[in-house]
Amino acid sequence: MVTASTLAEVSESALLARILPFFAGGESLTVGPGDDGAVLVTGPTTVVTTDSMVRGRDWLDAWSTPGDVATKLLTQNLADIAAMGAESTAVVIALVADPQTPTSWAIEFARTLGDQAARAGVVVAGGDLSSAPEGVLMVSLTALGDLRGVAPVLRSGARPGDTVAVCGTLGRSAAGLALLQAGADPSEQVGGIRQACLDHHRRPTAPLLAGPAAARAGATSMIDVSDGLLRDGARVAAASGVRLALESRLLDPDLAVVREAVGDAALECVLAGGEEHCLVATFAGDLPDGWRPLGRVEEGAGITLDGQAQTARGWDHFASE
Repeated sequence: MVTASTLAEVSESALLARILPFFAGGESLTVGPGDDGAVLVTGPTTVVTTDSMVRGRDWLDAWSTPGDVATKLLTQNLADIAAMGAESTAVVIALVADPQTPTSWAIEFARTLGDQAARAGVVVAGGDLSSAPEGVLMVSLTALGDLRGVAPVLRSGARPGDTVAVCGTLGRSAAGLALLQAGADPSEQVGGIRQACLDHHRRPTAPLLAGPAAARAGATSMIDVSDGLLRDGARVAAASGVRLALESRLLDPDLAVVREAVGDAALECVLAGGEEHCLVATFAGDLPDGWRPLGRVEEGAGITLDGQAQTARGWDHFASE
């Protein structure tokens, strides 16, 4: 049992002995955490993605618990796998931490990561621990997925005449962030739409099964909305050499919800809000269950709303603040 209050007071092997039991194995994991590498049974085509989160840049301790960070990090990776049309199978995790980081932070992070991964049917195959300079806390996760025999759905396949569609919500994470920035108490249960937005910002969910289903239904392109509908939609448009023509009336269901939480800021939350992790795809035929239209693919370039050109605004890791 680890009783030390900070990572500086516990050995790496003792910490691993405490957190590895949170990571359940599975049929795809032949050799699990504890060796120089894990051994996985994978399909003929494997999808790989990775994401990192840095304290002070991607989360604030005042707003997010270790469990919130674990959930967000896992969700954003699994959503990327789903956006390729694949099913997630395994993840590996890296923790880079100031030795004065509370041991309880690492343990709660690992416990939640293990719980959430198990719910998603994903094994945690191992990872890495490293110390860092004073104040630094960073987590990084790599996810693997299996295409199960279908072709990957790329950003570059949209064609004029396709329907632009979404599965999941829009604008809730950005609304939750706006509420926190306005002084909302993250520990207070406010209920209703405001609570749903706060929850989605701190512990987002993603329609993971919808990605492989869209691939089987013939999606021509797909992307996870992590940086905003306009910015991510513009990436599909650029990769495909087309224009995405969105219609505001088709955003009304999202606007109606988000407006209850943030009023007039709702439109910007829906258009440019990041960390939502819904899926946006294009389809040449009928939409699969759970998908709803947002507009059409046209000849041209960029992205429009009701015919008006839109800047590709949203989250950018390196843009000036």
